[in-house]
Amino acid sequence: MITNILSSARQFLETHLTMTSGDLIMDLLLMPVIAIVAIAVYYLTKGILYFVEILVERTPTTWDDDLITYRLMRAIAQLAPAIVVNHLLPTLFVESPTTHHWAKIFTAFYILWAVVHLMVVFTGNLYNAFSHRDKLRRYAVKGVFQMIKLIFIGVGVVVGASILVGKSPTAILTAIGASAAVLMLVFKDTIMGLVASVQLTANNMLRRGDWIVADSHGINGEVEDVNLTTIKVRNWDNSISTIPPYSLVSDSFRNYQAMHDSGGRRVERSILIDINSVRFLSAEEIESLRNRGHLQGIPPEKIQCGINIQLLRYSLEHFLTHDDRVNHKMTTMVRQLQPTATGLPLQMYFFTQCTAWIEFERIQSDIMDHVYALAREFGITLFQSPAGSDITPLHKS
Repeated sequence: MITNILSSARQFLETHLTMTSGDLIMDLLLMPVIAIVAIAVYYLTKGILYFVEILVERTPTTWDDDLITYRLMRAIAQLAPAIVVNHLLPTLFVESPTTHHWAKIFTAFYILWAVVHLMVVFTGNLYNAFSHRDKLRRYAVKGVFQMIKLIFIGVGVVVGASILVGKSPTAILTAIGASAAVLMLVFKDTIMGLVASVQLTANNMLRRGDWIVADSHGINGEVEDVNLTTIKVRNWDNSISTIPPYSLVSDSFRNYQAMHDSGGRRVERSILIDINSVRFLSAEEIESLRNRGHLQGIPPEKIQCGINIQLLRYSLEHFLTHDDRVNHKMTTMVRQLQPTATGLPLQMYFFTQCTAWIEFERIQSDIMDHVYALAREFGITLFQSPAGSDITPLHKS
């Protein structure tokens, strides 16, 4: 390629050195004329497109406002002069084939740059149109659009090289194919990132704004950006984690967005009951509980049994199923788990109506406060490991 360039440059100099001074002066005089024509065409095209932009802004739709922007109009205006000049070159340089040849190459390079720039700008506008739509902005398509831009630039480089050396783009691609292994190694992360981005988007696995947890990478927070090579996550401690997209495809991660969309957030909390406090209640204790309203909604046959932990369980079920903060369309239950060395777990399993973190924690705490207080009403003792205040009385005795 370098040899061809040097050879062409030498041929150009030899030809012009043998030209007559009149031909050389004529070529030099034509250059300002070409520049004036290009500038005139540029501003004429820009003026026409200005009215197009005004019409676009007045339309009721918003998609065209995002796609047809000032940058796009300027890119089109930059392309128009080169097309006109390229059309006029055979007429202007009839007597100077070498000058015509190099002017045509320069114009072809400019047209190629203008076309690639136009396509890159249009691709960016298309991504902005996606990101400005509430229904579309959450999709992780930024990496796809970045790859499209790289493809346009890569095609432009190949075509530019073919213009420079005077060979077809197929020959250039054949030469590049010989070094495909090296290119695959250099652009490994980019290629893997593109494939992973397509998988994440096609399978609807990840969107911007999702709350994800990836324990293997120490990530627990909200997705801020998804591009071709990295995924940026703001953790709840306000630190930023960045990982390549293929890490989320190859490893498992949890996405809590489905929980947010479902309208219910799960509470799965247990209290540990001292099994020694499980007993039958006396008739007086049952009557006292009934008078305080703790036996509402409990079947009479269960009340007659009089087992305190059983009555507590039914009382908590009635409380949860009639609490407006609980999502009654989802599973709600109070159950016993396998006894442990630290007591008998009694688990509250339900979903709150609110999924926002702060409000969810408040509702969960309020309900558990009620559970702790209600357990004592039924004569239930909650288990906890002995503290210093528990051991001190024994020492004194």
